[in-house]
Amino acid sequence: MANPNPIKVIIADDQRVFRIGLTALIKDMQGVELLDEASNGEELIEKALLQKPDVIITDIKMPVLDGISATKELNKLIPNSKVIALSAYVKDDLILHMLESGAIGYLVKTAEAYEIKEAIETVNQHKPYFCKEITQRLTEIVARNYKLPEKTSATFTERELDIIRLICKEFTSKEIAMQLHLSKRTVEGHRTRILEKMNVKSIAGLITYAYDSGIYKK
Repeated sequence: MANPNPIKVIIADDQRVFRIGLTALIKDMQGVELLDEASNGEELIEKALLQKPDVIITDIKMPVLDGISATKELNKLIPNSKVIALSAYVKDDLILHMLESGAIGYLVKTAEAYEIKEAIETVNQHKPYFCKEITQRLTEIVARNYKLPEKTSATFTERELDIIRLICKEFTSKEIAMQLHLSKRTVEGHRTRILEKMNVKSIAGLITYAYDSGIYKK
């Protein structure tokens, strides 16, 4: 029996052969529905605005409009759609620029089908997902005290610090509200102010900031 509420996905990649393969993989996934595909960032934005997907999987280096620029626009226009970067490149600048643009997931193009499905399901719950290679790169970036561009030095209240640490532990807004005896709306208000103080645009940026600044340590 088909899932009545599948996760709706749009993909974008300028390489047709790769796009065909990814399309076949996603169409085989239970609980996931592929809405459409695009060959560049501009086409991706047009189709995403029309169809409002839950999750967008996009390549970074594309003609007309790249994945970084497209992700920035998508986060402004349809913030409820979660973006996963899918790239052949594991480079610090691309990873950080993509995350700062609003992506909350990052996969390499050699990812297995189960990883792609796991990423789709995870980001659909507003949780970040990084494949092993990207997690390793982020760890190395933090280890050598890599500074995010234009990061401000901010002061946080004890309540904000509690929320930051719980976000880093992958708690949802609802779970944080229960843990701290707050309303979900209050938690989301705190989260918005935290992002503003950090001068980042996404939960992935928040997590990177928290590691880099020593607010959160495993």
